[in-house]
Amino acid sequence: MSHIRILPEILSNKIAAGEVVERPSSVVKELIENAIDAKSTRILIDVEQGGASLIQVSDNGMGMNRDDALLSIERYATSKVYNETDLFCIRTLGFRGEALPSIASVSQFVLSTKDTDSQVGTELIIHGGKLRDVRDIGIPVGTMVSVKNLFYNTPVRKKFMKTALTEMGHIADMITRIAMVWHGIQFKFSHNGKLVKMWNQTADRRERVLDVLGNDLDIELLEMNFQSDRLSLQGWISSPNVKRTTAQKIYVYVNGRSVRDMRIRYALIDGYKGKLVKGEYPSAALLLQIPYDQVDVNVHPSKNEVRFVDEKYIYHCVKTSVEKVLMSSDKPTWPKGENKPVQAEIQSKPFISPPVYHQPIPKIAENIKLNDIHSKLPIQNTHDQQDKFQDKPHVVQSEMWDNHFFEGLEIIGQLHHSYMVCGSKNGMVLIDQHAAHERVLFEQIQKIFHHSTIAVQPLIFPETIDLTYEESCILEVNLNYFKQLGLEIEPFGGRTFVIKAVPEIMFHVDPKSLIRSMVERMMETGRESDALLDNLIATMACHGAVKANQPLRNDQLKTLLSQLDQCKQPSRCPHGRPLWIYWDITAIEKMFKR
Repeated sequence: MSHIRILPEILSNKIAAGEVVERPSSVVKELIENAIDAKSTRILIDVEQGGASLIQVSDNGMGMNRDDALLSIERYATSKVYNETDLFCIRTLGFRGEALPSIASVSQFVLSTKDTDSQVGTELIIHGGKLRDVRDIGIPVGTMVSVKNLFYNTPVRKKFMKTALTEMGHIADMITRIAMVWHGIQFKFSHNGKLVKMWNQTADRRERVLDVLGNDLDIELLEMNFQSDRLSLQGWISSPNVKRTTAQKIYVYVNGRSVRDMRIRYALIDGYKGKLVKGEYPSAALLLQIPYDQVDVNVHPSKNEVRFVDEKYIYHCVKTSVEKVLMSSDKPTWPKGENKPVQAEIQSKPFISPPVYHQPIPKIAENIKLNDIHSKLPIQNTHDQQDKFQDKPHVVQSEMWDNHFFEGLEIIGQLHHSYMVCGSKNGMVLIDQHAAHERVLFEQIQKIFHHSTIAVQPLIFPETIDLTYEESCILEVNLNYFKQLGLEIEPFGGRTFVIKAVPEIMFHVDPKSLIRSMVERMMETGRESDALLDNLIATMACHGAVKANQPLRNDQLKTLLSQLDQCKQPSRCPHGRPLWIYWDITAIEKMFKR
């Protein structure tokens, strides 16, 4: 008896659907890409219940006649690839011929279409991959696809779907990504019959980029252009003054296709070397146009990944383009006929007395204010310095808690204005000042939150913040968490919110940057996580802590050491990074061959 058999067509289509249709946003992506390939100038997207009950995409593209409509629901039927040469020179967004039959196999599917040469339109009704009806209908030129009850016949896949809010966020993000680069097309997006977002046609691509990255970037958005016979690069990147805590606002496109490519992302971030510290990311939209035979988009059924013939060249072009734009933006410009400021001459002198500050860090207290912790020091962020010792340090855990170990350390000084160098009775301790202060603030805020009321400081001038659709949904649903932490925020219409008050302990921190980082952290870690509150507090602590490359006086260092002794967990920051490294004298003498 044979153990190998040919799978039934419906089962084959369901397997293919598992590769192409990961979630509702996958369906939206495939249908929009088909509409773009059909030369549409207007695309309407209607979704209900996060795409679980309905996804409908309508366009005014070229449409199909009856025969083509019937062929479009057959596997591997496509109008975009005819031979092997075409397969390795893809010029369209869709091409595999799997999308429509795969979607139709796991939903109640209706395709309505008409081309310019047909007198009437054609409607196909398919349930679970089975063609139920084909009929003539009266519709304008174009195509409309309705996908109802997604995964209704594959309950195993349906149970992996998240809440309507989560799935809606993924759909909104997908549409936004596509709308950013296809600025010549009007997109109208509705959910449960309510308009979510309308992108009108525009000749100015920067307008779309700003809409997605945030209008608050207007004066901080730098344009770059690079052209060669092997690559065309157009992009907009944020200045180093605008930082994010995640890479979610980095968008990469290759030949009009939104892709995930870590090498291009690394090239972008490497271009910011020396301008952003570890854990900080820019906002960016990078649009690469590459000869079609120099890029392979047939890597994965979802078509989100690509391969380049010359990856090193792509990396080099992106990195150097970013470096040049940032370098140009750093150059000061002076009015014609004006001399450069005297400060430029002063900087060339080798010995200048630093300013003196007289605001020590107070010891931990129930009503502590974070702005009392910081002296008003000029902060210049650089990449965290890396430990370069060859021998692994010998850590004696118990010693760190005996007799207030940190408070008893001898402060030798700061290394690169980022690490505290201290001597102990039996060795040497190196402490990361940012991570240490993070831990102190994290436990302070936790203590205040659990044992007293957080003091709130109203803003004299309330500030507004614009978010993406997904970010605004997350914030609106979790406003109560933010209020518990002393952040009073109210909806202000659309995707805009107004910040009315902040906790006193965070009064010196930019509230918009703080809230944006907290929302991004929620998107990254999951807003349904049990540790949500701790994640929010950790983000607050990170924003409030002293930075790397920030000079601190001896009295400030002593106070920070004293506060570390009072921490319950003085070994790691809230994100899990170590705070200190300890070398005993034996290890040090061994390194010196004594």
